[in-house]
Amino acid sequence: MDRSPGLSVRLKLTLSYAGFLMVAGALLLAAVGWWLLQEGWLQTNEEGAWKSTPGTTFVRGFAPVAGAVMVFLLVFGLLGGWFLAGRMLAPLTRITDATRTAATGSLAHRIRLPGRQDEFRELADAFDAMLERLEAHVAEQQRFAANASHELRTPLAISKSLLDVARSDPSHDTREVLDRLEAVNTRAIDLTEALLLLSRAGQRSFSRERVDLSLLAEEATETLLPLAEKNGVTIETRGDITPTSGSPALLLQLTMNLLHNAIVHNLPGQGMVWVTTGVHPGTVVLTVENTGRKLTPRLVSTLTEPFQRGTERIHADQAGVGLGLAIVTTITRAHDGVLTLTPRETGGLRITVQLPARTHPQ
Repeated sequence: MDRSPGLSVRLKLTLSYAGFLMVAGALLLAAVGWWLLQEGWLQTNEEGAWKSTPGTTFVRGFAPVAGAVMVFLLVFGLLGGWFLAGRMLAPLTRITDATRTAATGSLAHRIRLPGRQDEFRELADAFDAMLERLEAHVAEQQRFAANASHELRTPLAISKSLLDVARSDPSHDTREVLDRLEAVNTRAIDLTEALLLLSRAGQRSFSRERVDLSLLAEEATETLLPLAEKNGVTIETRGDITPTSGSPALLLQLTMNLLHNAIVHNLPGQGMVWVTTGVHPGTVVLTVENTGRKLTPRLVSTLTEPFQRGTERIHADQAGVGLGLAIVTTITRAHDGVLTLTPRETGGLRITVQLPARTHPQ
């Protein structure tokens, strides 16, 4: 925004200090004059003119001194005010310089203002905290963009290879090429839709309404039951009515992703999945727990990162797009919830989603 030039804050403070000293000096001199008048040093005749008194000489000498004092207060106020204003505004200058540095894209800079706590230091600390969060967010977005580009490039490269093979060998089985192209294209579509869902959930561009997590758990179980039977996994669902507020579509996607993850990352032929819903004071809880291989806390801590699939736990034909738990994390945050991943002692994973309980009608 273009603004017309104005006085600097330092100059305004300087003029304020000088003006305050001038007013204080004038009031002091007025008080001294009033005191002299009351004590009889200054007297007037019937016509209102000053009469000569024993203190006339003193009064005549007081006026020049008073003028000199006012001039001194003006100069002292300007110089002292300029110095004091500069000292007081020095932290603000550092904050301004840090802001300009951040505006150029350098987010690693920190103010780290020394000294005791005051308003300027609170502002500097808040700005440093903002820069830290912004730097982490930008790094995460850059990492995500790089991973997404890599993931999208893979199906495109495979498609190009299949087309090159078909073009160089016309006698090659066309049906096989088409089937493989369809599979690769489906994977690319799934990845694109997952990226769009991730973006929409992160922006919180959805309306909130009443949602019962227990009903979503039942719907997700019915939908994914054929996949569970194919993999030899048994699903047990139990729990209470768990009302919360949010997007039914997104929360259903969250539940589907959790259940799908629990089915495909399980023991082949003898796996178990437990889906539980419950109500706690102020929150509702959805827990999805599954059997499987033993997981380390370090590995579990990376599973919510985009495109982290935990390759040692899954089969090649069930790799997905690597965004399942990342989407769950984003949807949970968009609903002001908390996601917790815990490895089970006997193997497998326990995932808990805590969301605010619905306490008022929508």
